[in-house]
Amino acid sequence: MKKLLILLLALSALSASAQETFTEQEYLRRYNNLAARVGPAGLGVETLLNKWEADYPDDVQQMLARFSFYFSRCQTTRVVQLPQDRYLGREPLLPMTDSLGRKANFFEETDYDDELYAQANLAIDKAIAALPDRLDLRMAKIDAMMAFEKGQPDMTLQQLKALTDIHFKQHPAWQYEGLGSVDPEQFKAFMQDYCAALFRLGTEGGAKAFLSLSEYLLTYSKDDPLYVNNLGSYYLSRKDFKKAQKYFDQVLKKDPSNLTAIRNGILLGRAKKDVKLERKYLALMARYGESETDRASAQIRLDALSAKK
Repeated sequence: MKKLLILLLALSALSASAQETFTEQEYLRRYNNLAARVGPAGLGVETLLNKWEADYPDDVQQMLARFSFYFSRCQTTRVVQLPQDRYLGREPLLPMTDSLGRKANFFEETDYDDELYAQANLAIDKAIAALPDRLDLRMAKIDAMMAFEKGQPDMTLQQLKALTDIHFKQHPAWQYEGLGSVDPEQFKAFMQDYCAALFRLGTEGGAKAFLSLSEYLLTYSKDDPLYVNNLGSYYLSRKDFKKAQKYFDQVLKKDPSNLTAIRNGILLGRAKKDVKLERKYLALMARYGESETDRASAQIRLDALSAKK
């Protein structure tokens, strides 16, 4: 009888708690505490999210938490063995070689459930619709999409191009949670980060998306050295040395001190095994290097190559 009474009292307390309405801030606090303990899709999170949504269906923080819940839940991981040094831009969990000396590295592979990923997308789309000028929400959608597509980022590329169109045609007053207002230079830095992320995937699809996005950005930012250097890097990775040099020299013609183009030019000279070409860019590094060490190292290398003549 005593045990039954205790159980009834516990059920009564749970029922009262379920009927209690919290403020939006209290829901967020409870969610953050719970997610920190059990993860964004752990035990009890969905129950809290359902009550939060029922009480505050228009709360963007609730939508973002729902996105995190579904995106976390849609993922499962496994370990795969591959004969390469990097996979989708990542280093192996365990680098190994087989009995014949061939690479047999172990990588973590993430698989995604399509239906749960679609639910995550719906949640973040609702948040974006509610706060269209929140750049961090749009980037959260793109980051998840790039992960979902793995090495073939076709939808990711389209999303990035669409974001570029919005930025240059609509000129929104971008906001980023924790950073405040986003100025044009910050937006450009974000887009370059995406270019780099596509390139680092190390796949054919990633490389083509890197080239396509860089070319698309140049339609709005004509001759921007950041993106022109990207074109050179693409062709350098393809060993099309003539095209690569054309783009690096295009940047250096306008700005001889552009360190990205100088560094890429040095790499180009070494890849071609063209001493004369390498010396050309080393001379620029010896003059415009970012630090005394950079300038001195370039001069030492330049002197060593000149001594071989």
